[in-house]
Amino acid sequence: MPKDNKLAEVRFLTVAEVASIMRVSKMTVYRLVHAGELPAVRVGRSFRVPEQAVDDYLRGSYIETA
Repeated sequence: MPKDNKLAEVRFLTVAEVASIMRVSKMTVYRLVHAGELPAVRVGRSFRVPEQAVDDYLRGSYIETA
């Protein structure tokens, strides 16, 4: 039976790590997760965010300036 190793390759970040990468507060990360703008997995009482989701969110947030 072949194993799906794609999930094993996913790197999950804590809310604190995401906040540090994005340079925002942890509360802002929680708001993004609860609003559905940033996908996350609930592990016990905490959330884990796939690293790729953070990259995708930041890429999609760029604003063209003059």
